[in-house]
Amino acid sequence: MYLTQLSLSHFRSHKRARLGVDARPVAIYGPNGAGKTNLIEAVSLFSPGRGMRRASAQDMTRRPEALGWKVGGALVSPDGAHEISFLSEAGGPRQVRIDDKAAAQTALGRIARVLWLVPSMDRLWIEGAEGRRRFLDRMTLSFFPGHGDLSLDYEKAMRDRNRLLKDQVRDAHWYAALEAQMARAGAAIHASRQKALELLAAAQEGAETAFPAARLTLETAEGEMPETEADLRAALAESRSRDLMAGRSLIGPHRADLGAIYAAKDVPARDCSTGEQKALLISLILANARALAPQFGAPPLLLLDEVAAHLDAGRRAALYDEICALGAQAWMTGTGPELFSDLGKRAQYVEVTETDAVSEVRRI
Repeated sequence: MYLTQLSLSHFRSHKRARLGVDARPVAIYGPNGAGKTNLIEAVSLFSPGRGMRRASAQDMTRRPEALGWKVGGALVSPDGAHEISFLSEAGGPRQVRIDDKAAAQTALGRIARVLWLVPSMDRLWIEGAEGRRRFLDRMTLSFFPGHGDLSLDYEKAMRDRNRLLKDQVRDAHWYAALEAQMARAGAAIHASRQKALELLAAAQEGAETAFPAARLTLETAEGEMPETEADLRAALAESRSRDLMAGRSLIGPHRADLGAIYAAKDVPARDCSTGEQKALLISLILANARALAPQFGAPPLLLLDEVAAHLDAGRRAALYDEICALGAQAWMTGTGPELFSDLGKRAQYVEVTETDAVSEVRRI
């Protein structure tokens, strides 16, 4: 799976850009602020969700014009070639078209898989559980595209239940219907997450890699997560009085946390050095890609923003070797071409420069 064409119009810093590429990794370099990350953010739109920056359609428009924006691309996927475009008119909601037909964002999950690693994720192991939960759900979504719809169903029911809790409504009948919805979606969410962790563990086991393996667990602050629909429904009902005091739901998959142990040292990820934490993240992205390749029929697109700058020369070379062995089209950014010298002719190179506040994208 790979892109052969990428075009941008009034997207972020790019007034216009058009790029033709092949299946090899894409090394993008240029000075800070030139628009390298904006290019790979455009690629991240080819997967369901809000993209790697979780930005609104309005935030993606080029300033000061704010005319709206368009991103298009030609994607080669295991089931054939597709023309995909994204459009936002004057800051309006993002519209998706697949092969010139309007489509829901969730439809992208059937034809594309995209994984990413960005600098903001470097603090994943030491910050709050929300970021780790989002990271886990992105991995789970890559294996199970229906996970996104389940999450939306769960969140909608939970919002309605939380509204009742804040209003101090005590009628059990109002809660029962919403808790049934939460339990049905929540149990499926938990099962998908657990299966994703099993797939990642299998992909790490026995893999020849320069990056450390991580033992992953699914944890909650309340202890054991109710696993079946019936157990979760009963737990929600039992928790009503406590939830009424808090004004929100205190039990369920929205409270889960991803635990990680540096396997070789038996040390929690949060207690590892900065370099070790980064290496664990890369290891999980690579494991996710290895696990996806046989399941989906091709390795996913990889988006690695400024990843080379945070690795020593040995690990950097090892990363490139693993990407090429996997056969993934990895879009990587860095400030200079020297960061990608170990790739040689195994990659294609793109220079991004900024002149008079207009970004120029040029394949080398």
